[in-house]
Amino acid sequence: MKHLLLAGVLLASAAAPALARDLTIQDVATLSRVGAPAVSPDGKWLVWQQRETDLAANRGRYDLWRLDLSRKGASPEKIAGEADVNETNPQIVGDMLYFASDKGGDDAVWTMPLAGGAARKLTGFSGGFGGFKVSPAADKLLIWGDRKPGAPSLEPAMVKKDPNAGSGRVYDQMFVRHWDSWANGDRSQPFVLPLGSGGATGNGVAIGGKLIGDTPSKPFGGGEEVAWSADGKTVYFALREAGRIEPTSTNLDIFAAPADGSAAPVNLTPDNDGTDNLPTVSPDGKWLAYFSMARAGYEADRQVLMLRDLATGQVRALTQGWDRSIASIAWAPDGKTIYVTAQDTQEEPIFAVDPKSGKVTRLTEAGVVSAVVPTKAGVVFSMNSLTAPDDFYRLTGKKVERLTSVNAAKLAGIDLPKVERFSFTGANNDKVWGYAIRPASLAEGKKAPIAFIVHGGPQGSSNNSWSYRWNPAVFAGAGYAVVAVDFHGSTGYGQAFTDAIRNNWGGWPLEDLQKGLKAATDKFAFLDADNACALGASYGGYMMNWIEGQWPDRFKCIVQHDGVFDARAMAYETEELWFDEWEHGGKAYYEDPEAFEKWNPVNHVTKWKTPQLVITSEKDFRIPYTQGLAAFTALQRREIPSKLLVFPDENHWVLKPKNSMQWYGEVLGWLDNHTGGRDGFVAKGCDKPVCE
Repeated sequence: MKHLLLAGVLLASAAAPALARDLTIQDVATLSRVGAPAVSPDGKWLVWQQRETDLAANRGRYDLWRLDLSRKGASPEKIAGEADVNETNPQIVGDMLYFASDKGGDDAVWTMPLAGGAARKLTGFSGGFGGFKVSPAADKLLIWGDRKPGAPSLEPAMVKKDPNAGSGRVYDQMFVRHWDSWANGDRSQPFVLPLGSGGATGNGVAIGGKLIGDTPSKPFGGGEEVAWSADGKTVYFALREAGRIEPTSTNLDIFAAPADGSAAPVNLTPDNDGTDNLPTVSPDGKWLAYFSMARAGYEADRQVLMLRDLATGQVRALTQGWDRSIASIAWAPDGKTIYVTAQDTQEEPIFAVDPKSGKVTRLTEAGVVSAVVPTKAGVVFSMNSLTAPDDFYRLTGKKVERLTSVNAAKLAGIDLPKVERFSFTGANNDKVWGYAIRPASLAEGKKAPIAFIVHGGPQGSSNNSWSYRWNPAVFAGAGYAVVAVDFHGSTGYGQAFTDAIRNNWGGWPLEDLQKGLKAATDKFAFLDADNACALGASYGGYMMNWIEGQWPDRFKCIVQHDGVFDARAMAYETEELWFDEWEHGGKAYYEDPEAFEKWNPVNHVTKWKTPQLVITSEKDFRIPYTQGLAAFTALQRREIPSKLLVFPDENHWVLKPKNSMQWYGEVLGWLDNHTGGRDGFVAKGCDKPVCE
């Protein structure tokens, strides 16, 4: 089917070629994936890292691409793409391009002329690193990497090995493990190296002083959490100080440290016990923008845009009166506008904020913007939607211009589904939003079985975004109509709506899901209301276990991925305790067990009856795989048709290409087995405790 583009959303045209086909996970697994853009200050050059999938090696590999934005009709060209070498994290300063490369087997920072030329290796330290940022004058490199706390430089510490030592690890405080890694004593720390004509030699100097913590934060923090001052003399970074309270604290602060390591870092946000992050310096060096959360221990509190006068220390809250949460921050080159992104009713647009008045103006419409780079020639950004992976665009005034179509050839001839949004009156008489997706190949007058997908978080959204893990378009390509509801607790509808899930995990959200599915099946004739399966991961997986005991007669089958089964065990097994404790009232389980038990799926196993596929991973430390094993045990003991899929090499997410394809094969096979599949060509049902 031919497609038209409107604000990043692919829209199907009326005429479809005879050989058009549905989207498959094989298509999605092999798509090119673009990273955040780097743009020259004059707006001429756009550079990005692009991932290609190596199925044989079961991994992705990365090259650098360039586009001349000054030439109309110019085509992207690869500028760093040696076989078996990964080039990542492009940065532009002046007329030079800087990037990370593992050429020769060692991670290092390299540089080359932006207009083209030979690449040159700049660093030679050992021990690896997590990332880097070039100073504004290109005379220094900020490097962060895992080293022992208090390391004076990047030089790895000499550790004496006891030949008689056992393999046991010994801890006297948490985190003993985080996300997917066991603690080994290392911390991500910042170091600065001088950069000259001979490169960035030596091991640099530590600038973190006696602080113990991770900067950028783990497991997801990156270069957005560190920033250079305009004069290159100071580094700003976010850090949560470690200690026995670390697993219960969301108190990231922003620190300022001299780039030469001559003095200890200064905490700029000591009075706020919530999260402060994304330090972003104005072009003239006078202002520091960042976001701040007011409430301690709450990782999904509203992120308010703050502005600090770096000369006086005076701080103003720019968006206190705007009930949305800042996701990214970027200054206009003239310093007169701050560009931010924020979720808003299933979209994530760009907004302009006036740094003087705090006035907010929306600039883009449909689509989720994932990166923003303002230039003198317009704002370059990447954007995706439910039916389109990321590509690059440029905003000039109110005009949005598409710059790339990276996956055009790979998506040619593929029918993409139709997305329709709906709203209804949910719990508490609040307006709740959702969407329904119609398979592209579904004939007029026909109905499709339903994949009812519940998002995780729970402070997340089933929004207008592309996913490589849970991709609604792949379910639609397999013949399933997708229904998703942004229940109470979802983001993009104001902070009160997000907060409403606290102490309410199985209450209003379940009511929203029940009312939302009915509203969708009443509204859309293509939905087969009597032939539905429910699916969810993380909190969505919790909801699958809750549905088993609270809504047991609605679905033909359930798919539960990394979901909470026993709230008591979860409270003691998970790593980031602040999340679980906040969600159940702010106390530990032993202090208020009733709050956890009120919504505990394990207490309702006697009512379970719906066939369930359980998926878990051995490296998932957020919701440990024992939760999945326990759910599977409950299903088996009750002789409910059930199946267990365990990934030994994945964490809370399934990331490896072959594992992703196996995941979809098992999930879609499970749905086919219990719904009859598209057009009824798959045998229905399974009367055994374990289905093959």
